[in-house]
Amino acid sequence: MELIQNTPDLSAYLAADEVIDHHHPRVRETAARLAKGAEDSYAYARLAFEFVRDTIPHSQDSGDPRVTWRASDVLEQGTGICYAKAHALAALLRAEGIPTALCYQKFDVVHGLIAVRFNGAWHRQDPRGNKPGVDARFSLDGERLAFPVDPESNEVDYPVLYAEPHPAVLSVLKAAPDRPYLWQTLPTAL
Repeated sequence: MELIQNTPDLSAYLAADEVIDHHHPRVRETAARLAKGAEDSYAYARLAFEFVRDTIPHSQDSGDPRVTWRASDVLEQGTGICYAKAHALAALLRAEGIPTALCYQKFDVVHGLIAVRFNGAWHRQDPRGNKPGVDARFSLDGERLAFPVDPESNEVDYPVLYAEPHPAVLSVLKAAPDRPYLWQTLPTAL
Protein backbone atom coordinates (compact mmCIF):
# COMPACT_ATOMS: atom_id res chain seq x y z
CA MET A 1 0.00 0.00 0.00
CA GLU A 2 1.27 3.45 -0.90
CA LEU A 3 0.95 5.86 2.02
CA ILE A 4 -0.21 9.36 1.05
CA GLN A 5 0.53 12.53 3.01
CA ASN A 6 -2.57 14.69 3.44
CA THR A 7 -0.27 17.70 3.12
CA PRO A 8 2.93 17.86 1.06
CA ASP A 9 4.63 20.05 3.69
CA LEU A 10 6.79 17.72 5.77
CA SER A 11 7.09 20.33 8.52
CA ALA A 12 3.38 19.75 9.30
CA TYR A 13 4.41 16.31 10.59
CA LEU A 14 6.70 17.99 13.14
CA ALA A 15 4.19 20.57 14.39
CA ALA A 16 2.77 20.89 17.88
CA ASP A 17 -0.92 21.57 18.37
CA GLU A 18 -3.64 21.17 21.00
CA VAL A 19 -3.49 17.36 20.74
CA ILE A 20 0.12 16.60 19.85
CA ASP A 21 1.40 19.08 22.41
CA HIS A 22 5.08 18.21 22.29
CA HIS A 23 5.96 21.61 23.75
CA HIS A 24 4.30 20.57 27.06
CA PRO A 25 6.73 20.03 29.97
CA ARG A 26 5.49 16.46 30.57
CA VAL A 27 6.16 15.52 26.94
CA ARG A 28 9.55 17.29 26.91
CA GLU A 29 10.60 15.62 30.17
CA THR A 30 9.59 12.15 28.95
CA ALA A 31 11.30 12.68 25.59
CA ALA A 32 14.52 13.86 27.26
CA ARG A 33 14.54 10.85 29.60
CA LEU A 34 14.05 8.43 26.70
CA ALA A 35 16.64 10.21 24.53
CA LYS A 36 19.33 9.65 27.18
CA GLY A 37 19.18 5.92 26.43
CA ALA A 38 19.32 6.25 22.63
CA GLU A 39 22.44 6.42 20.49
CA ASP A 40 20.56 7.76 17.43
CA SER A 41 17.10 8.73 16.17
CA TYR A 42 16.25 5.14 15.17
CA ALA A 43 16.99 3.89 18.67
CA TYR A 44 15.04 6.79 20.15
CA ALA A 45 12.02 6.02 17.96
CA ARG A 46 12.09 2.37 19.08
CA LEU A 47 12.43 3.36 22.75
CA ALA A 48 9.56 5.86 22.49
CA PHE A 49 7.39 3.26 20.74
CA GLU A 50 8.12 0.62 23.38
CA PHE A 51 7.53 3.13 26.18
CA VAL A 52 4.05 4.03 24.90
CA ARG A 53 3.18 0.44 23.93
CA ASP A 54 4.35 -1.13 27.18
CA THR A 55 3.95 1.44 29.97
CA ILE A 56 0.68 3.13 29.04
CA PRO A 57 -2.09 0.52 29.21
CA HIS A 58 -4.82 0.53 26.61
CA SER A 59 -7.80 1.63 28.69
CA GLN A 60 -10.08 -1.06 27.27
CA ASP A 61 -7.59 -3.77 28.27
CA SER A 62 -7.05 -2.34 31.76
CA GLY A 63 -10.68 -1.39 32.40
CA ASP A 64 -9.76 2.25 33.03
CA PRO A 65 -12.85 4.42 32.42
CA ARG A 66 -10.90 7.65 31.81
CA VAL A 67 -10.76 9.12 28.32
CA THR A 68 -7.58 10.92 27.31
CA TRP A 69 -6.88 12.57 23.96
CA ARG A 70 -4.12 15.15 24.48
CA ALA A 71 -0.59 13.66 24.41
CA SER A 72 0.47 15.28 27.68
CA ASP A 73 -2.66 13.94 29.41
CA VAL A 74 -1.99 10.42 28.14
CA LEU A 75 1.52 10.58 29.60
CA GLU A 76 0.35 12.15 32.86
CA GLN A 77 -2.61 9.84 33.46
CA GLY A 78 -0.95 6.74 32.00
CA THR A 79 -3.95 5.55 30.04
CA GLY A 80 -5.60 5.83 26.63
CA ILE A 81 -7.18 3.97 23.78
CA CYS A 82 -5.36 3.48 20.48
CA TYR A 83 -5.94 7.04 19.26
CA ALA A 84 -4.66 8.60 22.48
CA LYS A 85 -1.62 6.34 22.57
CA ALA A 86 -0.89 7.29 18.95
CA HIS A 87 -1.13 10.98 19.93
CA ALA A 88 1.34 10.43 22.79
CA LEU A 89 3.82 8.58 20.58
CA ALA A 90 3.53 11.22 17.84
CA ALA A 91 4.30 13.94 20.38
CA LEU A 92 7.32 12.08 21.77
CA LEU A 93 8.70 11.50 18.27
CA ARG A 94 8.03 15.04 17.05
CA ALA A 95 9.66 16.40 20.24
CA GLU A 96 12.91 14.86 18.97
CA GLY A 97 12.50 16.07 15.38
CA ILE A 98 11.16 12.83 13.87
CA PRO A 99 8.36 13.44 11.33
CA THR A 100 5.31 11.52 12.51
CA ALA A 101 1.87 11.10 10.97
CA LEU A 102 -1.40 9.74 12.33
CA CYS A 103 -3.04 7.00 10.31
CA TYR A 104 -5.98 4.68 10.62
CA GLN A 105 -7.40 1.26 9.88
CA LYS A 106 -11.06 0.21 9.75
CA PHE A 107 -12.24 -2.93 11.48
CA ASP A 108 -15.65 -2.89 13.22
CA VAL A 109 -14.53 0.60 14.27
CA VAL A 110 -11.67 2.86 13.22
CA HIS A 111 -8.31 2.00 14.80
CA GLY A 112 -5.53 4.57 15.23
CA LEU A 113 -1.78 4.19 14.73
CA ILE A 114 1.15 6.29 13.53
CA ALA A 115 3.73 6.40 10.78
CA VAL A 116 7.32 7.60 11.19
CA ARG A 117 9.50 8.91 8.38
CA PHE A 118 13.00 7.47 8.06
CA ASN A 119 15.24 7.25 4.98
CA GLY A 120 12.70 9.06 2.80
CA ALA A 121 9.86 6.62 3.50
CA TRP A 122 6.96 6.29 5.92
CA HIS A 123 6.75 3.26 8.23
CA ARG A 124 3.53 2.50 10.11
CA GLN A 125 3.80 1.56 13.80
CA ASP A 126 1.05 0.52 16.22
CA PRO A 127 1.60 1.42 19.90
CA ARG A 128 -1.79 0.05 20.93
CA GLY A 129 -0.33 -2.36 23.46
CA ASN A 130 0.26 -6.07 23.30
CA LYS A 131 -1.89 -8.78 24.88
CA PRO A 132 -2.59 -12.41 24.03
CA GLY A 133 -3.07 -12.52 20.26
CA VAL A 134 -1.56 -9.05 19.71
CA ASP A 135 2.18 -8.68 19.14
CA ALA A 136 2.93 -5.25 17.64
CA ARG A 137 6.61 -4.37 17.28
CA PHE A 138 8.62 -1.38 16.10
CA SER A 139 9.92 -2.16 12.63
CA LEU A 140 11.36 -0.29 9.69
CA ASP A 141 11.71 -3.57 7.74
CA GLY A 142 8.08 -4.48 7.17
CA GLU A 143 5.03 -3.84 9.27
CA ARG A 144 4.52 -5.53 12.63
CA LEU A 145 1.13 -4.01 13.46
CA ALA A 146 -1.32 -5.13 16.13
CA PHE A 147 -3.96 -6.11 13.60
CA PRO A 148 -3.66 -7.05 9.91
CA VAL A 149 -6.74 -6.11 7.89
CA ASP A 150 -8.90 -8.67 6.13
CA PRO A 151 -10.29 -7.07 2.95
CA GLU A 152 -12.81 -9.91 2.58
CA SER A 153 -14.35 -8.75 5.87
CA ASN A 154 -14.52 -5.16 4.58
CA GLU A 155 -11.57 -4.13 6.74
CA VAL A 156 -9.45 -1.28 5.36
CA ASP A 157 -5.97 0.15 5.70
CA TYR A 158 -6.55 3.86 5.07
CA PRO A 159 -3.54 5.14 3.07
CA VAL A 160 -3.78 8.79 4.18
CA LEU A 161 -1.19 10.11 6.62
CA TYR A 162 -2.60 12.96 8.69
CA ALA A 163 -0.55 15.71 10.28
CA GLU A 164 -3.36 16.24 12.82
CA PRO A 165 -5.93 13.82 14.27
CA HIS A 166 -8.86 13.09 11.98
CA PRO A 167 -11.82 15.32 13.03
CA ALA A 168 -14.13 12.29 13.43
CA VAL A 169 -11.69 10.74 15.90
CA LEU A 170 -11.01 13.91 17.85
CA SER A 171 -14.67 14.86 18.20
CA VAL A 172 -15.67 11.54 19.78
CA LEU A 173 -12.69 11.62 22.16
CA LYS A 174 -13.48 15.15 23.32
CA ALA A 175 -17.21 14.43 23.73
CA ALA A 176 -16.87 11.23 25.76
CA PRO A 177 -17.34 11.54 29.52
CA ASP A 178 -15.94 8.03 29.99
CA ARG A 179 -14.66 5.03 28.04
CA PRO A 180 -17.96 3.05 28.10
CA TYR A 181 -19.67 6.02 26.45
CA LEU A 182 -16.76 6.41 24.03
CA TRP A 183 -17.07 2.75 23.03
CA GLN A 184 -20.63 3.40 21.87
CA THR A 185 -19.62 6.41 19.75
CA LEU A 186 -16.37 5.30 18.08
CA PRO A 187 -16.30 6.11 14.36
CA THR A 188 -16.99 3.16 12.08
CA ALA A 189 -15.45 4.79 8.98
CA LEU A 190 -13.49 7.87 7.93
